[in-house]
Amino acid sequence: MDVRELIKERVVIFDGAMGTMLQKRGLKLGENPEIINFTNEEIVIDIHKEYIKAGADIITTNTFGANEVKLKSTPYSVETVITKAVTLAKKASFGEDVLVALDIGPIGELIEPMGTLSFDNAVKIFKGIVKIGEKAGVDLILIETMTDLYEMKAAILACKEETSLPIFATMTFEEDGRTFTGCLPESMAITLEALGVDALGVNCSLGPKELLPIVKRVVSNTNIPVMVQPNAGLPKIIDDETIYDITALEFRERVEEFIKSGVSIVGGCCGTTPEFIEELSKFKNLEILDRKNIIKSVLTTPSKVVEVNEVRVVGERINPTGKKLFKEALKKNDLDYIIRQAIEQVEAGAELLDVNVGLPEINEEEAIVKIIKEIQSILDIPLQIDSNDPKVIEKALRYYNGKPIVNSVNGDDNILDSILPIVKKYGAAVVGLTLDSNGIPNKAIDRFKIAEKIVNRALEYGIKSEDIYIDPLTLTVSAQQEEVVETLKALKMIKEKLGVKTVLGVSNISFGMPMREMINETFLVMAMEAGLDLPIINPNKESMMGAIRAFKVLKNFDKNGASYIEAYGKNKNIVESKVENIDIESLESCIIKGLKSSTRNITIKLLEAKKELDIVNEDLIPALDKVGKKYESGEIFLPQLIQAAETVKVAFDIIKERLVLNDKESSVGKGKIILATVQGDIHDIGKNIVKVILENYGYDIIDLGKDVRVEKVVEEALKNDVKLVGLSALMTTTIKSMKKTIRELKNNGFKGYVMVGGAVVTEEYAQKIGADYYAKDANDSVKIAKEVFNRGII
Repeated sequence: MDVRELIKERVVIFDGAMGTMLQKRGLKLGENPEIINFTNEEIVIDIHKEYIKAGADIITTNTFGANEVKLKSTPYSVETVITKAVTLAKKASFGEDVLVALDIGPIGELIEPMGTLSFDNAVKIFKGIVKIGEKAGVDLILIETMTDLYEMKAAILACKEETSLPIFATMTFEEDGRTFTGCLPESMAITLEALGVDALGVNCSLGPKELLPIVKRVVSNTNIPVMVQPNAGLPKIIDDETIYDITALEFRERVEEFIKSGVSIVGGCCGTTPEFIEELSKFKNLEILDRKNIIKSVLTTPSKVVEVNEVRVVGERINPTGKKLFKEALKKNDLDYIIRQAIEQVEAGAELLDVNVGLPEINEEEAIVKIIKEIQSILDIPLQIDSNDPKVIEKALRYYNGKPIVNSVNGDDNILDSILPIVKKYGAAVVGLTLDSNGIPNKAIDRFKIAEKIVNRALEYGIKSEDIYIDPLTLTVSAQQEEVVETLKALKMIKEKLGVKTVLGVSNISFGMPMREMINETFLVMAMEAGLDLPIINPNKESMMGAIRAFKVLKNFDKNGASYIEAYGKNKNIVESKVENIDIESLESCIIKGLKSSTRNITIKLLEAKKELDIVNEDLIPALDKVGKKYESGEIFLPQLIQAAETVKVAFDIIKERLVLNDKESSVGKGKIILATVQGDIHDIGKNIVKVILENYGYDIIDLGKDVRVEKVVEEALKNDVKLVGLSALMTTTIKSMKKTIRELKNNGFKGYVMVGGAVVTEEYAQKIGADYYAKDANDSVKIAKEVFNRGII
């Protein structure tokens, strides 16, 4: 059975939960589910057989946590666990028309910049898993329950570079329609399809009712098969047991809505059993819904999608050409200056940013990776990677998180054949310049011919027409006046005859002329009328942005002139740029923007005039509070929250050094907090994020780690005389440990407060087990800490 053909023919049924099934069969508290492969293999075989009997087309191996991080504390290697799991699945499916999928879950550590795990190491870990799985004989790979698009990309690249097996990839979303790290369903669908997976979709976290709106957003942004594995409804904790709230019949009825919406691969996640899959198997004879082909020109970051369906502004200022200060910043590795250029352009209205770091004096490969990572840790704007060096382009595309655009290729065969395969591999869009080894043709028809060649070659490499952009090249009016009209003619021909999107670097037009702004603005309007989609401009020039806003009103893109009125209404009299430079003298501004070098310099300067604790209370904490409010309102997401916290850490470290240097007894510490993942639970990503945020608010964190014995928590809490203990649990089997830990703390005379959190914990359950506070996220933990330590007395 060829799974790639099967998913084109009919609805395909995956199996249901493994973990919750193992719990019912005696999985011990805190035990890795994968260990059951060795200690009681018959249980695993029986579960596989039950799902096969229920009608599953595909069963997944018991390897969700089989990676070197999660297996570190066990006596088993990744190779022995995966090999054994595949053997058991094959034994269960012997003689059956069933496929075996290698199950790959998250590594268990956050990838930088949110965490400490490097992208390269993540890829290496996933490659090891995939290599073992293929050798053991799996039929396909299932990457599931991812919350970080970057980690998902690492896993997909590992699969693509290590094997030709089919790849199914699913992420898990919260009720707010985003993943834990802020990724949108649209971004996931667009990026994963571009990376070349065979099926994509959603699993875990929610029941089918709650997932339906999210699934519809996924289906409307991809043309490949969509897969959904919901939980058996929403979990409730009753008598310390996790109970899911819908029946198998209700589950089937809800999943039927997915199929009517275009989903063609279904199964179950937490709480589902063979009974649930038996109900789903009734869909096996259903034909796949004939979905409308989606054609969109889109670029993404995890938390933003930019569709090029009208004029979109590309900021030009991250480019050393003709920019002395920018060149110096690149040479000195002054990342703050470069980041300020990015932030200013976004605040001025740029919707994409061109990133060019081509300078002979620096290592361009290293520089572009560093700058892309920095920009993406602070801003959620898609990037245009601007280089003509294939090695630089590949480096940039590998480390970019989302779907970018590459600028540029041209009509030269060697260039096309060296860069287009890279663009295809990493799922990017591409800009083609209408020049070749003979230079830039004078006439529009000749530029059009080069454009046609680029388009055809890109299509041959499997790049979709909606991901191809053509730049007919702006020549200077002072030197080549006749060719200006030819550029506009070529632009119109390309748009009308080839049907692809267009790009122009607008300001090139006016070099050598007085009153450059006037020429730039006029040419911009002429180009937009000829069909320009992506003008590369300086968005800080208000006259240019004004021309674009006015054009959108007049061409009926800006409905009712809403955006225009927002920019210029209420008697705003704007003649030049309304965007001021970032106040680099403001510590608060630098923290909010994530500018670490500037934060360091300002802190040192402030220490000349202010006391250490005054800086903490009057500058650092208010800045973090503002960041927290932005996080709560959805203006920023987890990567930006952590980046701001890490920027504050720069200031805190300087202040702590000064206190030690001056031999002062006072401390910036606002109080001690113990954090621990409860006994039996091996997941600590959430706890680690809470730690980062609280530390950078000035609290002293005693991190006890994961799978912490009840006695250890009690001992440390009493020994260190802490006011607040934070407990985390992610697994349904370990919530009992949380309850026991709270009980033992109180029985042993602990006078402080306990806050709890984690995926399986609710506010209702927190109250029931005697916790003083429920923290739904890291930001909540800060509010709780403030309340506890502001009380002053226990």
